[in-house]
Amino acid sequence: MAWLSDIEIASRCALRPIGEIAAAAGIDEKYLEPYGRYKAKVDLSLLNETDAPDGKLILVTAITPTPAGEGKTTTTIGLADGLKACGKRVTVALREPSLGPVFGVKGGAAGGGYAQVVPMEDINLHFTGDFHAIGAANNLLAAMIDNHIHQGNELNIDPRRITWRRCVDMNDRQLRNIVDGLGGKANGVPREDGYDITVASEIMAVFCLSASITDLNERLGRIIVGYTYDGAPVTAADLKAVGAMTALLKDALKPNLVQTLEGTPAFVHGGPFANIAHGCNSVVATRMALKLGDYTVTEAGFGADLGAEKFLDIKCRAAGLQPDAVVIVATVRALKMHGGLKKTELGNEDLDALEKGIPNLLRHVGNIKNVYGLPCVVAVNRFPTDTDREIEYIIAKCRELGVNTVLSTVWADGGQGGLALAQEVIRLCEEETPDFRFSYDLDLSIEQKIEAVAKKVYGGAGIQLTDEAKREVRNLQKLGFGGLPVCIAKTQYSFTDDPKKLGAPEGFVVTVRKVKVSAGAGFVVALTGEIMTMPGLPKVPAAENIDVDADGKISGLF
Repeated sequence: MAWLSDIEIASRCALRPIGEIAAAAGIDEKYLEPYGRYKAKVDLSLLNETDAPDGKLILVTAITPTPAGEGKTTTTIGLADGLKACGKRVTVALREPSLGPVFGVKGGAAGGGYAQVVPMEDINLHFTGDFHAIGAANNLLAAMIDNHIHQGNELNIDPRRITWRRCVDMNDRQLRNIVDGLGGKANGVPREDGYDITVASEIMAVFCLSASITDLNERLGRIIVGYTYDGAPVTAADLKAVGAMTALLKDALKPNLVQTLEGTPAFVHGGPFANIAHGCNSVVATRMALKLGDYTVTEAGFGADLGAEKFLDIKCRAAGLQPDAVVIVATVRALKMHGGLKKTELGNEDLDALEKGIPNLLRHVGNIKNVYGLPCVVAVNRFPTDTDREIEYIIAKCRELGVNTVLSTVWADGGQGGLALAQEVIRLCEEETPDFRFSYDLDLSIEQKIEAVAKKVYGGAGIQLTDEAKREVRNLQKLGFGGLPVCIAKTQYSFTDDPKKLGAPEGFVVTVRKVKVSAGAGFVVALTGEIMTMPGLPKVPAAENIDVDADGKISGLF
């Protein structure tokens, strides 16, 4: 039988009006700001006017990603629908997709199969305009920097030390490094510049970590855009840009409410990448979801060494959150790729490859359980080619670490395929007590914090800083930023900074080539390896397969 595509499945779903979804979640109509029939924003005043206790917080993460796929967002949605089928009041808290991956190689981020959030076309494209607002705020600040210099440079900004870059929500390698301000005196001051993808902008991180409009305003003011000729930092507040930036973002900060295919309320809000940013949805959306459900299921980007580490060490620390349980998503196919098989060789049983690849899963499991002290379960997305012996091998290995393994078929069966996983999550929440702790203390130096993550979470032997990175660390310590958490930008394809080293390598050293501060977001960014903040398109972009018919129906979006 022919499988339906994600967009075909979504288009056949009978969506409920967003007012009904809000009412089922306990959201009074006065807080709802509809964007059409099936999506809405929820006013932030709801958070201040409810005294409901927080529900349980479930974090979904995954093994190190491979081209074989893992299905983390799909599992998050299917688990929520499974919990709902178990009689629980449930909410979902996800990130918004970036147009870069949607038109690039990864595709959308609204789940898949029969575990999706809808309307998936809207969510994967312009949605409610949040990313446009973030890009506008980012680029307004960039324009005000260059205008200030053009108009006399009262702040004494050194054009060679401007750290703020423009952004666009698209994969466009051509814009990574540019020269602008050409064309004579009337057209600005010529200087080297560049673009980041919008999800890598510090505005996105600020947006997702802000607890309120007031907090957003204060964080925006702390953003460092560059340095003076004397080496003093220059902030957005110095440029008097903060009020206008806040005005652009005030409506975007309200969480977006949509639904799963099975009518579970879902907040989809904010969208930083976990390999180049902190990789979690907004604090306000998570807090709102916790107030409205017995269980809130959220996800963090890429593998647990990236998204989960930053969720726990950055977001939880900043927002005072603590997960009650963690789900680690894996597939037999992906683990065999970590064991050395090519994507074309995954259809046959191969216990030797699985044995070589499973240390990747076990390291992630060990980190969640032993480094962070959290109860966890492994969810295996089962494919038709997986054999019983391969599944039994994974179950036995995880059991040695005291962690259960549950098979998940949410892609094909929706919430019913997530019942066993839901029941195990409920058991973890009811029978096990988290002993949550961070992977490092804030009183360590910047270098020591990076090293703690590299050793404890990645499993490496240590780190080495380039001479440039050493100078930057010394300067940041001198400026008083040594007490901030660290956000490590690293390839998503490996525990190391080399995307070709699969599985669970040991004895490696992570190279930190650049360090900078995101003072508004409240963390220090360490760039490792060859990680870039502006991706490029692949040889055959997904955009080539997308089309719209005469009735406005989109095809090829996945």
